[in-house]
Amino acid sequence: MSWFSLRRLRALLRKEVIQMRRDRITFAMMIGVPLMQLLLFGFAINNDPKDLPAALVAPTQDRYSRAIVTALEMTGYYRFDHITSSAAEAEALIERGAVSFVVTIPSDFDRRIDKGDNPQILIEADATDPAVASGAISTLGQVASEALLHESGQEAEAADAARSQLEVVVHRRYNPEGVTQYNIVPGLLGVILQMTMVMMTSMALTREVERGTMENLLAMPATGLEIMLGKILPYLGVGAVQVALVLSAAKALFGVPFVGSLWLLLTGVFIFVLSLVLLGYTISTAARTQMQAMQLTFFFFLPSLLLSGFMFPYRGMPVWAQVLGELFPLTHFLRMIRAVMLKGADLTNVSAPMAALVVFVLAYAGIALTRFRRTLD
Repeated sequence: MSWFSLRRLRALLRKEVIQMRRDRITFAMMIGVPLMQLLLFGFAINNDPKDLPAALVAPTQDRYSRAIVTALEMTGYYRFDHITSSAAEAEALIERGAVSFVVTIPSDFDRRIDKGDNPQILIEADATDPAVASGAISTLGQVASEALLHESGQEAEAADAARSQLEVVVHRRYNPEGVTQYNIVPGLLGVILQMTMVMMTSMALTREVERGTMENLLAMPATGLEIMLGKILPYLGVGAVQVALVLSAAKALFGVPFVGSLWLLLTGVFIFVLSLVLLGYTISTAARTQMQAMQLTFFFFLPSLLLSGFMFPYRGMPVWAQVLGELFPLTHFLRMIRAVMLKGADLTNVSAPMAALVVFVLAYAGIALTRFRRTLD
């Protein structure tokens, strides 16, 4: 036999091409992942979010107040879609995460301007994600002062003196120092759980098929629900250990504040982990090998990481990307854990993300039980 043969090489190449065509999941990954990365990074990711929801507390609605609000909206950072009548209503909105800013203009604002009595406006920013608030806050003083000058009709030579009269008071709520770890570390709990729980449980059934023990499992007098619970419940214990480690490290190493209810947080984490193990089990019903299970897990993990608000500001993404982000459990888990840990939110304020996680649990369980087959055909 010669040391090299083009005929043998062509035969091997043909074999590999045929095998690649038959492995549709791997072929789809090679095409789908680069395309998905290109679209997400090119169109969906934005580190300078604009059009952020804001609430306005302005009892008098005088011409100076309207001028400042219009000027802030013209910057592109603020969208005043909540006009509140009281500070308590605005406080509930920012605690719930419905708005990123609360702008408060006092009732005597116009009288102070006419008297030259150093008027003030208060802007409260949700600083749980420092990247969201930084760009919008940096434009506040100059924009508000210029709007006030224009409305009051002052001459250009008096601009510097008039600008010094307006004082913009900024309160960075929940993270006044702008510490990035306060935002990242709680989110890491969700990322770690998703990466490990989905991957491990996605191999639950495929491992049985590859080892040839699936026939014994199917021959047992057990229902599909019993088999599913037997596969996923041990991983809930693994998830509990990971939760304890991450929360302990968050407090001991990074000093992340914990101002909410521990039991509410643990309840949300339990529902989130349950949704992840059910998702992994659902993937295992579709994959034929452990390699395919890992590929499908990665295909789910990447867009979830990018669109959930963990790496990039959620409100900085276009509307279509935010809609896609709602389809991932991690998005709702991040809202829940950051609200409980940093804001001290109660069940009322996190009811929406908790309900969404429950929906994921029911949906994944239903799909997994529907796809479960009593035969290997």
